[in-house]
Amino acid sequence: MPVVLVHAGATGAEVVVPRQETTTTTVASTKEAPNPILPVGNELWWGLGSFLALVLLMRVWLFPKLKKGMVARNAKIQGDLDDAERIREEAAEDVAAYEAALAQARGEAARILELARHEVDADRTAKVTAANARIGEQRAAAAAELDVSRTAALDQVEDIVVEVASVGAERILGKPVDRVAVRPTVGEVVRAEVPA
Repeated sequence: MPVVLVHAGATGAEVVVPRQETTTTTVASTKEAPNPILPVGNELWWGLGSFLALVLLMRVWLFPKLKKGMVARNAKIQGDLDDAERIREEAAEDVAAYEAALAQARGEAARILELARHEVDADRTAKVTAANARIGEQRAAAAAELDVSRTAALDQVEDIVVEVASVGAERILGKPVDRVAVRPTVGEVVRAEVPA
């Protein structure tokens, strides 16, 4: 095959190859091509034998193990469900017992609270009664003391008024006045003017 160089340079060279024509000849075959999907007889017997061996192996050895595993798994699941139901019932019983104990505790607390309230009321009533009695005694003592003080004050005022009235009467009348005779009149006037 001849090669023709067209251009050669520093960057490279261009090469042009002339076109060649080839001729092919086909020989027709009279033999038919085999089917790639259809197995041949020997492969068919080997496949059937392997399949029967696998079926026999599964039936005798694998299926019983699989069935035994499924039965064990089903029994475990059923056991778990039974345990869960038993636990649920126990929890419901515990909740009922807790609620009953809580109701009993609330009742006991209400009873204790009511008892304490009665005790506090009784104590308060006793203390109020005692305080009122002390106040009554102190009032009576204060009233008695006030009466004594008032009487003493009135006696002093009466003595002063008797003295002032006697001196005033002596100046007006120009003669001495008997203080003992003036005292009952002055006492009536002073006691009438002072509120009780």
